[in-house]
Amino acid sequence: MGGFPLAFAQPLLLLGLISLPVLWWLLRVMPPRPQRIAFPPTRLLFDITPKEETPSRSPWWLTLLRLLAAALIIFAAAGPIWNPQTGTAGSSAPLTILLDDGWSAAASWDARVKAADELIANADSNRRGVALVPLSEPNRDITMLPGGTARVTLRQLSPKPYAIDRVDTLPALERFLKATGDSEIVWLSDGIDTGRGTDFTQGLAKTIGDRTLTIYDGGATPAHALVAAENAAAKMTVKVLRANSGGPDGGIVRGLDQKGSPVGEAKFLFTPNDRETEASFDLPVELRNDIARLEITGERSAGAVQLLDKRWRRRAIGIVSGATNDTAQPLLASTFYLTRALAPFADVRLGDRGAPQQAITQFLDQKLPMIVLADVGTLSPEIRERLNAWIDAGGVLVRFAGPRLAQGDDDLVPVKLRRGDRSLGGSLTWEKPQHMASFSADGPFAGLTVPKDITINRQVLAEPNAALASKSWASLADGTPLVTGERRGKGLVTLFHVSADMRWSDLPLSGTFVEMLRRVVDISGYTSTPGAGVAGETGAETVAPLRTLDGFGAFTPPPSTAKPLAADYRDRATLDHPPGFYGPADGPLAVNALASADRIGPIDFSGLKANRASYTNAEPRDLRGILLSTALALFLVDAIIVALLGGAIAAMFRRRAVSTALAVVLALTSVMGAPTPSRADPASDDFAVKAVSQTRLAYVVTGNADVDSIVKSGMTGLTLFLAQRTALEAGEPVGVDPSRDELSFFPLIYWPIIPGAAKPPQEAINRIDAYMKQGGTVLFDTRDAVEAPPGPNGESQTPGMLTLRNILSSLDVPELEPVPREHVLTKTFYLLRDFPGRFNSGPTWVETLPRDDGDDAASRPARGGDGVSPIIITSNDLAGAWAMRADGQPMLPLTPGEPRQREFAFRAGVNIVMYTLTGNYKADQVHAPALIERLGQ
Repeated sequence: MGGFPLAFAQPLLLLGLISLPVLWWLLRVMPPRPQRIAFPPTRLLFDITPKEETPSRSPWWLTLLRLLAAALIIFAAAGPIWNPQTGTAGSSAPLTILLDDGWSAAASWDARVKAADELIANADSNRRGVALVPLSEPNRDITMLPGGTARVTLRQLSPKPYAIDRVDTLPALERFLKATGDSEIVWLSDGIDTGRGTDFTQGLAKTIGDRTLTIYDGGATPAHALVAAENAAAKMTVKVLRANSGGPDGGIVRGLDQKGSPVGEAKFLFTPNDRETEASFDLPVELRNDIARLEITGERSAGAVQLLDKRWRRRAIGIVSGATNDTAQPLLASTFYLTRALAPFADVRLGDRGAPQQAITQFLDQKLPMIVLADVGTLSPEIRERLNAWIDAGGVLVRFAGPRLAQGDDDLVPVKLRRGDRSLGGSLTWEKPQHMASFSADGPFAGLTVPKDITINRQVLAEPNAALASKSWASLADGTPLVTGERRGKGLVTLFHVSADMRWSDLPLSGTFVEMLRRVVDISGYTSTPGAGVAGETGAETVAPLRTLDGFGAFTPPPSTAKPLAADYRDRATLDHPPGFYGPADGPLAVNALASADRIGPIDFSGLKANRASYTNAEPRDLRGILLSTALALFLVDAIIVALLGGAIAAMFRRRAVSTALAVVLALTSVMGAPTPSRADPASDDFAVKAVSQTRLAYVVTGNADVDSIVKSGMTGLTLFLAQRTALEAGEPVGVDPSRDELSFFPLIYWPIIPGAAKPPQEAINRIDAYMKQGGTVLFDTRDAVEAPPGPNGESQTPGMLTLRNILSSLDVPELEPVPREHVLTKTFYLLRDFPGRFNSGPTWVETLPRDDGDDAASRPARGGDGVSPIIITSNDLAGAWAMRADGQPMLPLTPGEPRQREFAFRAGVNIVMYTLTGNYKADQVHAPALIERLGQ
């Protein structure tokens, strides 16, 4: 490995070079083909003396050309591999390898290990010692190792799932270099500065002095990171980071639930000057709340994973008001202020107008995690009992004071209240309106800024007792409680001692009011972790590691170095607290490799005098393709030369056509042959016979691997359902390309629409148009019913629908209408009213039924046979509902996920298939009433 960089996989085949002299002799002995010259008898009168000028052997340069081609084939058969040298050639000093092994090195870890292995191999060939220095282990002893031992040690290293601090390694490196003396130093860097990068480069320059330094930082896969996930009102967003603002770059962020099943995916794209971009998940809040892990598809790194716990869930909050002015003066009602304050970070649901008990019962039946009661007084015993059970199970109850609460008497408050309320600044009191005091340092509102312009004019007072101070989250300047809270079971009860409107204070007009409610909502994310976020208990409660991530972003059991952490931990991962889930399995705490405010950038090497190298330099290269291509070119040159010398090009093609064609085909196969994905071959007679002999459903291949995989699984699931419920035993579904494949074999083609996809070529549009006019049916599915708000004229303006309109703009499409109640499609096999898929809110469109005004159906464009609509349009993602995993479980969740929604989705698929196969025979059902009446007679 250490000498010449050229190696051979089959070196024994090089013995074939011995045959080259024999081949030389044979080529020199065998003369070329004699020339044919017309010889009329009169020629004897002019040239009596014969001239023999036929050469006796081939030209030496032509023989050399043939020998060179033969030698290239022998070298190619031996499997030559160019294995370039790394490191300083000819150096005799020991080798010290500095290895970046934080989360940012995981994406290119294989390239880093290969480079280190090459360096160790070269050093071992020169009998040089090797020292491996992982920069994540400052306390590791640095020792000089033989090459074989260093290679074993290298294989035992793996990237850490947290950001490393390279500076901590400098003292140990300085002691080692002083003891070793001269040494060649190679830094296998990931090129990313996760903190104190400049301090490390400056310290490294002082430590190594005038020793040789080589830095590897180019040619490796760039690392990305995910931070700052936010579950906003309309969508979930996450920031995608990269270190360098290079060229365009993009990818896909995938959302997974606790079981690892995919929930959704979002694309991201960097422009050339961006180091930060955003990926957005436009999903219903129920699906977004199920996401427990965000990851960049195809990137193995703990930094490319963002774990989510209950803090990231967008909680649904019910608001119930006991006041009567909500309807008469809605802009002055407490529900108005609460809705505006909670809307940025929660889904607010207002109780139905009427008795508060009915609204509370409605929210309890919906199992909301948090309920706000604004000036709701005495509750019935049944409601109190249900609320207490709900709180014990983890619910969060927030109450606001008011005249009704001041006169009420129940136990759904954290402290015992005095009957009546306290008025400040009135004509019958000596007291002035009070300002807010600073928040407690150990309470849930710690760190919030208290504005000086907030005044409290009225409040409900708590009975003094020993536990009042520990339950007070906020107080007035005179020490009376403003907000109190108490944990009960797994839940929480909180009371604001003022009203939620402007009658008792101007707190609802301030930004502090919004932040206080945000903190309370955040606390509701810890309800399954006792003590989390409650005053006096936050610092004492800890949670143990449950599952942690390794450097490549995969879940593993917690390492022995992992320690418990505080239940409200919000910082980045460390050695003691690796990224992962902590606490109970039903409500874990998420810790990530990066905090929300962290950013990454390129490391600055300008302070170092070093040689620069690229990881691609250490990649072995197979030379067989180049050698075979060159040999083929030489053979073609030889053939042309022989044809020109012989003067009989036609004869050469006549006599050597078969052998020459065979040689060319074999050479091209060996050089360019590569496995290609199997697909339908419309020109194959076998495929045509197979397609006709058994009914098969088809789907359009979009080129998006994830969408095509889901659609294939969905069509397979529908085929299996048809075999179980009907007499149709269809074959395996087939993926087709409308621009290339024959479509007439299939009665139904499912076409999933990819938003923003390019319009198919006109040839494909023409083939689809011909297919529909000849009796075929195309089912277009935009798969975006959950994001289909009406446009200015009532039409859908989703990206998928806009892409579909672009496709249909060149098609001869008939007039469409939503499926009528009496349409044959609703009764071909099952009696259906609608056609749900993963979603159930999108309408299904078909060709408009013939009118009774003498409209000639045959004159309509794209009219199919037997009354079947040639086009069906839906947005409910039918294939997503049909898709099943290998274990028989559904691949994707449903929205809203009603108990029988998937069953009805399969039934809708059965009706569509039967409709396309049987036509309008079910339309005769209109005669059923007359037949039944006649039978009754």
